[in-house]
Amino acid sequence: MAEVHQTNVRVNQALRSRLPEVDFAKVSFGTVFTDHMFQADFVRGSWTDLQLLPYGPVQFEPALMALHYGQAIFEGMKAFRTVDNEVVLFRPRANFERFNISAERMCMPVTTEEVFMDGLMRLVDMDREWIPSLDNYSLYIRPFMYATDQFLGVRPSDTYRFSIICSPAGAYYSKPLRVKIESHFTRSARGGIGYAKAAANYGLSLLPTKLAQKEGFDQIIWTDAANHEFVEEAGTANFMFVINDALVTPPVKDTILKGITRDSVVTLARSWGMDVQEREVSVSELVEAMHSGRLQEAFAVGTAATVTHISEIGHEGKVYTLPAVEKREVAPKLLKTLNNIRCGKAEDEFGWLVRV
Repeated sequence: MAEVHQTNVRVNQALRSRLPEVDFAKVSFGTVFTDHMFQADFVRGSWTDLQLLPYGPVQFEPALMALHYGQAIFEGMKAFRTVDNEVVLFRPRANFERFNISAERMCMPVTTEEVFMDGLMRLVDMDREWIPSLDNYSLYIRPFMYATDQFLGVRPSDTYRFSIICSPAGAYYSKPLRVKIESHFTRSARGGIGYAKAAANYGLSLLPTKLAQKEGFDQIIWTDAANHEFVEEAGTANFMFVINDALVTPPVKDTILKGITRDSVVTLARSWGMDVQEREVSVSELVEAMHSGRLQEAFAVGTAATVTHISEIGHEGKVYTLPAVEKREVAPKLLKTLNNIRCGKAEDEFGWLVRV
């Protein structure tokens, strides 16, 4: 177990496990949850009442401030079962740090490492049997926090709840994606909350994504709010392009989430000696690269998506078909390497894994 200060956590174990009722191979993403959850309350300036308890409903009043003013943030991370039957977390401290960046932007209290990390480790350890040993499966972990004051005035809440729930998961996307470059709706503007993993960022993406899906696309490539001139990210992942043998991805800034999988992919590619360019990618450059054949690969990267191929890109009524997935080299190598590290088949040379 990682060296984390042990906190006082009250444990209320479930009387009966639901695990025997679950067939991992038939579980859809985010639909089945483990036996337990972790929670802590922020009251009078400190985190209190830490507990592991059976997964189940929570009670709140209609005036709960999170429902009215959107003070709600979350993280997404995974635990894996290695070939040696060990349980490992992938870069959990990066999630802890990003969670607190989101909290500060949403005027919410930061969590301590003791509360976040110790609660996380205890929960995953308690429900470790829920981690599938099937290939490409994992335990998806969702830490989240929301305002709990019962008040209708517009101000930051004084009280909050931090919780962690877990769900066994296979692949988020089962096939290569058809994506549409969005030229009307906006996900985030400069000075906004685009870099925070705030619930509001995802709520505002639902209508544009639904409209794109009606056109036959799976996801959206968001562009900048000012002129819709530059590529930014998807609602669920960061984007990567291979252009003239270089790995190109938009730079992290206040309109783009600092993806942990994105950082891992960039780190791996650089360690292989690839030309990695973190720079602005204009829509016109992307269209020209598709026209000329300079765009060799495009893929989405994220905790849920891992590394997912993009097969087609739509723009202004035209759909561009990208090179066949079978002929690609970079994305498959990245996916295989990440999977091998996480399941213990390859050396963890960057120290990304934390054993539970």
